Amino acid sequence: MSTLRLILVEDESLVAIMMEDMLVDLGCEVVGSFGHLDAALSWLEDTARHFDGAILDVNLGGEMVFPLAQALRDRGVPFVFATGYGEISDQRFAAAPLIHKPVNPEALSLALESLRTAA
Repeated sequence: MSTLRLILVEDESLVAIMMEDMLVDLGCEVVGSFGHLDAALSWLEDTARHFDGAILDVNLGGEMVFPLAQALRDRGVPFVFATGYGEISDQRFAAAPLIHKPVNPEALSLALESLRTAA
């Protein structure tokens, strides 16, 4: 099975480090890690970049990640939301895979399987 190349969008640096470690332990390559929506959107604009999916924190310091989710959807890139809250408030993404924080390796592994089948 090929290595999943992922981006991680998470505004809490300690959570991001923990998730990056879990992703690597699960056999993934983190090709980009972003704490701000603008940085992730700018990176995505470079169409030469290849990656298989994304893990997206829903709330980035009070800014919702939905513009990035829409940009990924428009490009056919699968993603999984991660949140410490309840359900996704934007109904455009109600069917998207969701993992709850604090993220555990089993939940993350299941989320990665949904990315593998969608990629």
